[in-house]
Amino acid sequence: MIITVMSDSHDNIWNLRKALEIIKGENAELIIHCGDFVAPFMFKELETAKVPVHGVFGNNDGDQYLLTQLSLTELKNITLHGPIGQFDLNEFIIKFTHYQEIADGLAALGDCKLVCYGHSHTYMKKQINDTILLNPGEIMGMEGSPGFCFIDTRNWEVERVELK
Repeated sequence: MIITVMSDSHDNIWNLRKALEIIKGENAELIIHCGDFVAPFMFKELETAKVPVHGVFGNNDGDQYLLTQLSLTELKNITLHGPIGQFDLNEFIIKFTHYQEIADGLAALGDCKLVCYGHSHTYMKKQINDTILLNPGEIMGMEGSPGFCFIDTRNWEVERVELK
């Protein structure tokens, strides 16, 4: 299975659209978003991927009430978690959050295959025993090259995709 990990889109609908075209072309089956969507219209854009999207709030997500309301009513593919998201994927646990400090603690527990986070807008991948700790960088493009990551769960290879 190919999953997508992204973060910090910050209302950059143009870069999100570029990313979604690439994601659709790769037939990714799941998107993890590590926060800072910002506005509800970004959810509507993510919904066009027609795959499950799991997300957590970041520090810049303004109208959390409306974002939550949309995810529970109108939008069928968006699932919002608390400050920490978690689900099982083919007997592997995946956890995600917005903040590195929380992600570092989750990775140190050693009970999951993948821990993802955002916030810093900077790509980072580190192996901690059997856990991959991953910051996919930013969709926004404020701190440099915008992009996201694909993960192939057959071999847990991580591929960083930069948006042009």
